[in-house]
Amino acid sequence: MAQVFHRSINWLARFSIIAVIAAVGLLFGILLNINRIDYVSDVGLAIDQPVPFSHKHHVEAIGIDCRYCHTSVEESAFAGIPPTETCMTCHSLIWTEAPPLEPIRASWRDETNIKWNRVHDLPDFVYFRHNIHIAKGIGCTSCHGAINEMPLVKIENALNMEWCLECHRNPENHIRPRENVFDVHWTPPADQEAQGLRLIEEYDVRVSQLTDCSVCHL
Repeated sequence: MAQVFHRSINWLARFSIIAVIAAVGLLFGILLNINRIDYVSDVGLAIDQPVPFSHKHHVEAIGIDCRYCHTSVEESAFAGIPPTETCMTCHSLIWTEAPPLEPIRASWRDETNIKWNRVHDLPDFVYFRHNIHIAKGIGCTSCHGAINEMPLVKIENALNMEWCLECHRNPENHIRPRENVFDVHWTPPADQEAQGLRLIEEYDVRVSQLTDCSVCHL
């Protein structure tokens, strides 16, 4: 019987099998690493707001403390969004006719809330508390980046599971004295690891429990 297929078909068949395996492996790798891509996690993206609030101006230039606006950050899971009254404490006296601040004035006049756009939106299955991190010496800039240099708040870190676990596994590299938690200019000292280990003991950070699933997933 005459040969139906040319010998080269054997090579093509082997190549096809290898190509399918490689394609499946590549797809699997992409799915496993997709959250590490800045484009997907929106790292570096500045979120538009109804009022172009500048942390660079209010924090860096004027020196307003984080807690002046985020009043619940030390006692609650949420940092809190400042009410219009907080804004009007100053802006009823200064920049009273500035067009960009009209939504604030309208909110004050109409007794309605300003609908700010959320910047960091963790999945519903992730539980995060601001107050416990602050109590254990984790500064605002550790997660939010150099917020004092941002004209508009942008996403500085992916805040994915891998990123959080890096800190939970090695908290000594990130923990700082409590009095420096809100210091946006704080930089780690040369002996950060040694100081971090001391603060872990002082603040009763239970490192062995930090990687338990129940810590973040109730």
